[in-house]
Amino acid sequence: MTELPITARTRIHRLSERQAVERQTLMAILDEALIAHVAAVVDGVPVVLPFACARDGNALLLHGSTGAGLLRACAEAQPICVAVTHLDGLVVARSVFDNSMNYRSAVIFGIAQVLTGEDKEQALNRLVDHLLPGRTSEVRPSTAKELAATLVLRLPLDEVSVKIRAEPATTSPDDGENRRVWAGVLPIHQIAAAPVPTADVAELISVPRSVHAAARRFIANADASPADDQERP
Repeated sequence: MTELPITARTRIHRLSERQAVERQTLMAILDEALIAHVAAVVDGVPVVLPFACARDGNALLLHGSTGAGLLRACAEAQPICVAVTHLDGLVVARSVFDNSMNYRSAVIFGIAQVLTGEDKEQALNRLVDHLLPGRTSEVRPSTAKELAATLVLRLPLDEVSVKIRAEPATTSPDDGENRRVWAGVLPIHQIAAAPVPTADVAELISVPRSVHAAARRFIANADASPADDQERP
């Protein structure tokens, strides 16, 4: 399936032209994401928590602690909602009303599966290597105690809403002479600083390939400035 199905929950009503329906667009947003915010109702109260994430085929893997209250909701097969957002730029208009942001976002609805056993270990490896490519081959396996303290969820990408803004600042008819004021877009990119070793790391031990690979991801993101993020004043 190349297009995302539109449901009552995923249909965008405000600025509907910004809704993206290509599944490839969704995959690109998720493949760039390192963190997702997961929402559920726990004991009658809405709760939102950040989870490390990674796409695995047509599903999103989520990693957190078993101490999180969301575990109960997920274990009881309650619906959850997951949001992933990339901020690409601050849109600077000539009025407060027209200020905006350029972004790529995905909102996923569904019931997550709590992974166990071999499926859980494989998913953890997928998550780790998404964050730090190749890291699982550099470190020891997780202990039984560590695995027991870790929650891994698998959420199918069956009901998803994708919305994107990649546009210049809006010029309003009300601006009038205010057009002498600068307007445009301030592009925003995540960058990685130099790795900082733990105090007990020997000086002769070099930074591993996985950390260099993770850093290159941020360099690539900073170099890829969308053309739509640019506007002349």
